[in-house]
Amino acid sequence: MKSQKSRTERQWTMPEVLLPEIPDRSVRLTDFGAVGDGRTDNTGAFRQAIEACAQAGGGRVVIPPGLWLTGPLKLTSRLELHTEAGATVLFSKRFADYPLIRSTFEGKPSIRCQSPLDAEGEEHIAITGKGVFDAGGDAWRPVKRWKMTDKQWARLVRSGGVVDEAQEMWWPTDAALKGASRVEQLLREEKSDTADFLPYRDYLRPNLLSFRRCKHILLDGPTFQNSAAWNLHPWASEHVTIRNVTVRNPWYAQNGDGLDLDSCRYAHVEACSFDVGDDAICMKSGKDEAGRALGIPSEYITIKDCTVYHGHGGFVIGSEMSGGVRRVHISDCTFMGTDIGLRFKSARGRGGVVEEIFIERIRMTDIVGEAISFHLFYEGVEGSGTAREESFPVTVETPVFRNIHIQDVDCTGAEKAFLVNGLAEMPLEGVTLQNYTATAKEGIVCHNVTKLALEDVSLFTTEGPLVKLHQSREVEIVRLRGAGGAADNRMLAVSGSSSTQIECRDPQTLPTHRAVSTAPEVDGKVIRLS
Repeated sequence: MKSQKSRTERQWTMPEVLLPEIPDRSVRLTDFGAVGDGRTDNTGAFRQAIEACAQAGGGRVVIPPGLWLTGPLKLTSRLELHTEAGATVLFSKRFADYPLIRSTFEGKPSIRCQSPLDAEGEEHIAITGKGVFDAGGDAWRPVKRWKMTDKQWARLVRSGGVVDEAQEMWWPTDAALKGASRVEQLLREEKSDTADFLPYRDYLRPNLLSFRRCKHILLDGPTFQNSAAWNLHPWASEHVTIRNVTVRNPWYAQNGDGLDLDSCRYAHVEACSFDVGDDAICMKSGKDEAGRALGIPSEYITIKDCTVYHGHGGFVIGSEMSGGVRRVHISDCTFMGTDIGLRFKSARGRGGVVEEIFIERIRMTDIVGEAISFHLFYEGVEGSGTAREESFPVTVETPVFRNIHIQDVDCTGAEKAFLVNGLAEMPLEGVTLQNYTATAKEGIVCHNVTKLALEDVSLFTTEGPLVKLHQSREVEIVRLRGAGGAADNRMLAVSGSSSTQIECRDPQTLPTHRAVSTAPEVDGKVIRLS
């Protein structure tokens, strides 16, 4: 990391995240007749062990080395599941083992299959040790053809299941295929009886871990992998500690998120590793009207010393952020080969406020798209949504992103170093970027941003100006350095009739062909060089 020429301190205080309190008593899974051969159904043994701890007022269930096949488990208060090294918990791939329950998914109330690790309204829960929890997600997940080689696709089709009419998506069963449309219809009709959804259970894939309205949660040590949908999903929970865990999904895993902290407060994530098929470390708080009605923001969250090897985004806020996200501090993380590094996404209709986000000491390599991205035109599909010029009235459905600070970041390899696609009626506001060095195809590209500060930024690009500003206001650029492509070696290009109050101080000494350029609609007086 380069020397720090300027620094900003976090302006809010992080409350203490409280750990669970578990009574000092233990039982072993084998005390209840469990057999770790990968074939014996140990659901009864697991449930008896958990019930024994509950009856005693809490305690630890020790899972020894072995392959422990089981159905979904419902965790209780003051319970610790401890996996010894060599223990692998294999969750059943029989869909009938998973009852339908009222839950939440992708920001809205929903009927889903019970999660393999499930809890609601419980307190003081821990999952620890060096073992593995495998959710058998490959039996549940649909697969897109474009994510497979021809040989892989042919093998998958031969294995069973069905392919959709367009021959572009494989589904494990016909019920799963039909559920894609039928479940949406049931939700539109506001059906809430689980019996209505039962014919489409195969489609209602469970998250590996779902803790709803719980308090004092600890995940420390294990590997969580191969989820049918999201991997780890604490929802509306408080005092969540996640440390030293490994989270894995195949890169092609549909909805294969790593960690989704959803409407949670007081959370700490540290020293974790993610290699997943969708967003890796994600902050959420409900979607659209449902999220605004719930009104529980994700807040007071720290994330540090984590590594992401693959994911659609390394650290992500959104797109379901209608309840708000605030007071999040992420530091000392490394993203390698993610589609986007730091990713903020939303769309008209969401509403909600994202603010007081503090990011520092991030390292990124080989980013496929943008190293840092603010995209307010997200449409639910990767790469979707085009920034548009038209302005709409500001309502409760208008998402707001403001007061976000990013400092001490290095990136080598990206399509764009920094992208902002803001809304015309609600530009991204109050973003500061300090001490940033990036090697990328393009530099900084901003549409609809106000009160943007770029300080001690060094960009090394192959295309376009180092900084492009469109419909941008109150922009301060201090000590911009770097080198652009030979064909267009300008430092700054400004367009858009609303662009104004742009100041560039102490820029790198540049020859004439690398000066500032303005589009015809821009008043030349709006830019000040000093």
